[in-house]
Amino acid sequence: MAEHQQIYQQEADRYQRLVAREDYQGNLLPALSAIKAPEGLDIIDLGSGTGRLACMLGPLAHSIFAFDSSFHMLEIGAQRLQDLDSPRWLAAAADHRQVPLPSRTADLVVSGWSMCYLVVWEGREWQLSLQRGLREMERLLRKGGTLVIIETLGTGENQPQAPEKLQGYYQYLESAGFDRTWIRTDYRFRSRSEASELVEFFFGEEMLPKIGPGDQPVLPECTGIWWLQPS
Repeated sequence: MAEHQQIYQQEADRYQRLVAREDYQGNLLPALSAIKAPEGLDIIDLGSGTGRLACMLGPLAHSIFAFDSSFHMLEIGAQRLQDLDSPRWLAAAADHRQVPLPSRTADLVVSGWSMCYLVVWEGREWQLSLQRGLREMERLLRKGGTLVIIETLGTGENQPQAPEKLQGYYQYLESAGFDRTWIRTDYRFRSRSEASELVEFFFGEEMLPKIGPGDQPVLPECTGIWWLQPS
């Protein structure tokens, strides 16, 4: 298993192959739409990576702004947005804590599987780092807008089970007034060899026994969605 920082800087193609297999049942978009319908909105996607959320929401939105700290990941995300012929879009490098846009730019600010790195990469300073990220999300949001954060609640798990290193982070979000729900976003692979390759690549060999049987095996994934409409 490569370190995630290395993956985001050097392995974007392989990472995209993995995330393209997630949520094969299509649960994520309906869950997001139930929180805030994306149609016609100006949306900012922080930690956009290879464009998983931007490419899902972009065709429905009035505009989509995709930001990530890795140029390597953004190259793929920008190409995918271009191929989708989405409406107004922009992909640019930026940290969650300092986004180069004016205040009150968006109706919806989303961050998928990325705010967690303000926690796990910052050590003892994680709360200050997270607070800066949340303040920046709020700065970008128009009155009546919504913040949405998406994170794992357990890879290889059939019921939500927060990873130990993220439990304090999730508790912080809920103490800050975020509501939460969860869905299944299972991975389904085209072959057992693909499943073994991609799962070990990102999650490590300890996750291999969690892969289900069959020629198109499934790896369970529980995903949490936190949202807040600031006052």
